[in-house]
Amino acid sequence: GQTREHALLAFTLGVKQLIVGVNKMDSTEPPYSEPRFEEIKKEVSSYIKKIGYNPAAVAFVPISGWHGDNMLEASTKMPWFKGWNVERKEGKAEGKCLIEALDAILPPARPTDKALRLPLQDVYKIGGIGTVPVGRVETGILKPGTIVVFAPANITTEVKSVEMHHEALQEAVPGDNVGFNVKNVSVKELRRGYVAGDSKNNPPKGGADFTAQV
Repeated sequence: GQTREHALLAFTLGVKQLIVGVNKMDSTEPPYSEPRFEEIKKEVSSYIKKIGYNPAAVAFVPISGWHGDNMLEASTKMPWFKGWNVERKEGKAEGKCLIEALDAILPPARPTDKALRLPLQDVYKIGGIGTVPVGRVETGILKPGTIVVFAPANITTEVKSVEMHHEALQEAVPGDNVGFNVKNVSVKELRRGYVAGDSKNNPPKGGADFTAQV
């Protein structure tokens, strides 16, 4: 039940790649049972396919987290397991253990070429600095000196500085969770959910309606 929910949630949130680690293989009857692994693999393949994943592109790895079987190196307790393999348009991958499956995950492309979009998660007033909105860059690049506009309030201001983990950045790219100091805007004018964009490059605007998958 919970595994179904996790897979559905992952797919809904845009997670494109999946690994299925079949844990507690040491607790099957008999221990390290191939039929039990194949049964679980068949069942999970069926419902992740219904959700939208391609089972052929998903690595299934029988493991025991407690004993470390097939975690970092191939286990001698499951000689029947010849390894996992995945087929995807970027090419094939194969291996024996979980760490290899993790290493085979393709890093997501960072859409730096698109217009800046940064949804605000929060807005802080920091003594000696001023107003600092925080959020994750989804697309584009945020730099100090950028003239940003916040939709839908249509507030325009200049970015004075950009920080991540208390370190100043020359530029923030998609995936970066950042705080950025803005000029002449009070905390009360901004709120969670506003979207920041570059005023000179396809700035965000409030929409009258939108289409969503619920």
